[in-house]
Parts: sequence; structure tokens; C-alpha cells
Amino acid sequence: MIVRRALITLFALSAALVAGCTSNAPSSPSLPDAGSLLKDSAASAGNFTSTHFALKVNGSVPGLSVQRLDGDLTKANGGGAKGNGALTLLGQLVDAEFVLVNGSLYIKGPTGGWQKLPAALSSSLYDPSAILDPARGIPKLLAGVQNAKTEGEEDVNGVATYKVTGTVPKDAMSGLLPGIPADANATIWVRKDAGHAPVKASLGFPGNATVDVTLSDVDKPVTVTAPA
Repeated sequence: MIVRRALITLFALSAALVAGCTSNAPSSPSLPDAGSLLKDSAASAGNFTSTHFALKVNGSVPGLSVQRLDGDLTKANGGGAKGNGALTLLGQLVDAEFVLVNGSLYIKGPTGGWQKLPAALSSSLYDPSAILDPARGIPKLLAGVQNAKTEGEEDVNGVATYKVTGTVPKDAMSGLLPGIPADANATIWVRKDAGHAPVKASLGFPGNATVDVTLSDVDKPVTVTAPA
């Protein structure tokens, strides 16, 4: 009887210890719904007044006239953008500085000064103002993501984000990336804090080509003036 009581007491203590350990263990937080994240992110992007942007094409994407862009964009005073990149100009890929102001595009190549491009020519080049345009750019892309899934949490350039994957029909990207030939597999990173603003989008195309678009310095003042 003494042995039996001792065993019962031992089992009871063991159960209490196990229960105590279980109750104190942190539970894994569930990831937020991808659809809700993207809806919030699209709304946030549509309200951006300015941003620093970086667009990089890895590999070859047929129909796209830009290989790389890095610059600043604002909606103030009618909108404008400035920066540098690798653009297809008259069939040649050239490194150039650019300024877009009052609807006019100025280009400065490796040699020579600034040139104001004719409207017919500038319309065939990449328009950076599309990036923040709700009807053409990042907001439309985010709203068009299909089969979205929240994959996890990641740090992107020091920003805590949720990582979301899905597919994007080419019609939802045609304003942002004119001339693209196909739908894309998308990986999108949105901020974890309120608003879930977009931080980066990576769009995969046939042939293992990707286009990465990164936004930073959101809503910081940007001044764009026509070159002298």
C-alpha cells in the first residue's frame, strides 16, 4: 500500500510538472491572411506621396525597355522623377541619367549634356511615374495577385516584413512593366506594422528571368526640376 501511494504521488507530481512546462511554452503566432495583407498594402501604396525606387531586371524579359532604374519619385506639383538607369534608346541599351518633370523627359547619356526627348520618343521609354499610379503601378499589381499565401516573416534591408507569394496576370502589371509577355510568379514583402506598406516585389518570368522592384524612403520630400 505504501509503495502504491508513493507511485500515485510520483505520477501526480510528474503530471503537474509536465502541465506546468506546457502552459509556459510560447505558442507560435499564426500568420495573417495574405488577401488582407495585400489589400492593406495596395491602399497604402496608393497613398504614397513620394518614394525612392529601385527596379532591376535579372536576365532577359522580352518587350521590356529598361534593365535597371534607381531614383526618386514624387506626386507633388504634378509629379516628377529623377535618377539613373540602363534604358533602351533607339535600339541600344545605354546608361543614362533621367529627369521627368511636367510631363517632359530629359536624358543625359555617358557623353554630352541633357537632351529633352520628343514626345513620340519619350512615350516609348519607361515611365517611372507609373510606379505609384493606382491605375498602373504597384497598387494595381498588389490588388491583382491571385492564389496569395503568407509564407513567413523576413527582414528586408532592416525592415520587418511578411513574405507573400502568388501569381500576377500580365494585365495587372502592364502599366508597371510595359511589354511583358506573360503572367508572373510573385514574391512580395510587406511591412509588418500598420498599413502593411509594400517594401519589395520580385516577379518571375519564363526563362528564370526576374524583375525586382524595391521601395524605400516613403513620403520623404523630393524636389524635381528641369535640367538647366
